[in-house]
Amino acid sequence: MTPAATKRPRPTQAERSARSRSALLESAARGLSRHGYANLVLEEVARDAGYTRGALYHQFKGKEDLALAVLEWVDETWWPEVGALAEDQPNAAAGLLALARGHAVYCRRDIARAMMALRIEFSGKDHPVGRTIDGMVKTLVKYCAQLIEAGRGEGSIPPGPPAKEVASAWLGAMEGVVIALAGRAPHDEELAARAAAGVLGLEGLPASGGRK
Repeated sequence: MTPAATKRPRPTQAERSARSRSALLESAARGLSRHGYANLVLEEVARDAGYTRGALYHQFKGKEDLALAVLEWVDETWWPEVGALAEDQPNAAAGLLALARGHAVYCRRDIARAMMALRIEFSGKDHPVGRTIDGMVKTLVKYCAQLIEAGRGEGSIPPGPPAKEVASAWLGAMEGVVIALAGRAPHDEELAARAAAGVLGLEGLPASGGRK
């Protein structure tokens, strides 16, 4: 076979655009995780991704559009990587603990902590980014509340306060541990599960089944 026959085809414009968009999103997510929205500098985002500011503006209208795209990316990756873990567990209690462990593992990537940083920064503010985060949080709390109600029905989770309030506390406790430990494996995973178990009122923590 001649060298010409083995040459890889040049990437298409669509492929180059998708590659640059992905790189810019990852760079923006890292910047948001470390510096927050107010201190995010678009020139630094572009430079960190290996592109110019012009390339960034070719993909995104500005900082707000970029932050919203990052949140969309987080939502698209969190559910298949973490949310789906609950489906493989023997009961709802184990499912919620698996979610807590999986979230801690997911957030070991600096880029995955962008939503938590934005959630704190936009708390109580009427802003497109804040409204988007509120919608994502409500969806997660609703999902967890359904698991809590299912767990109470099957007996894996004891009775207690309303499921929605417990779900909100579960999310806050889990995220608090993840933020405090900032990816210090394996303790982040174990302690996130312990915090979740405490909020759920579980007497003992099931076998870890943790991911390394």
